[in-house]
Amino acid sequence: MDSFSTLIRTASHEQHEEANTSTFISDLLGGGLGVDAYARYTEQLWFVYEALESGAEKLASDPVAGPFVQPELFRLAALERDLAHLRGPDWRARMSALPATGAYVERVRECVEQWPAGYIAHHYTRYLGDLSGGQIIRDKAEKTWGFAKKGDGVRFYVFEEISNPAAFKRGYRGLLDAVDADDLERQRIVAECRKAFALNIDVLRALGDEFPLSA
Repeated sequence: MDSFSTLIRTASHEQHEEANTSTFISDLLGGGLGVDAYARYTEQLWFVYEALESGAEKLASDPVAGPFVQPELFRLAALERDLAHLRGPDWRARMSALPATGAYVERVRECVEQWPAGYIAHHYTRYLGDLSGGQIIRDKAEKTWGFAKKGDGVRFYVFEEISNPAAFKRGYRGLLDAVDADDLERQRIVAECRKAFALNIDVLRALGDEFPLSA
């Protein structure tokens, strides 16, 4: 029988690929969009991570979700440095969440409040994805818009407190495999992973509508 971490990865593989090859991400990585599109994307990430990390303290002692609350993963402070660099000191007053982002945030908050095991699904899809595939975006942003290597503008993608990402991901998969849940609950978590990817894809589609390549 496959491990739980393998089950999650394989069950969401197609959506993971869809997110990575979305029109918006493809246009961004291809250099067809300007830095404003990158900044707008970074804004949407701030709303999602604010929901994830504002709920972390509440869940730290939860027997199911608690082991996943690891401060070395937290991204909010890095996002805020990036946004100050991208948008200036008044970045908070200037940004807004897309409706799709609002729906994403609402679902994360629902899991924090009502279903800690569901929070794991959102934690997994975001943090492990950014620790892995996010490095491609960081490299492209540095080269395209002249950000200092691993400096302000791309700090979101720099996990300074994780010296060995491969080892960390192995440990994370071990946490998934050790989740104290029966088969039915694990199936629900897998379904929530798919939902998390779908919500992320909706945000990327909305960004693609806002920044069409032909504009």
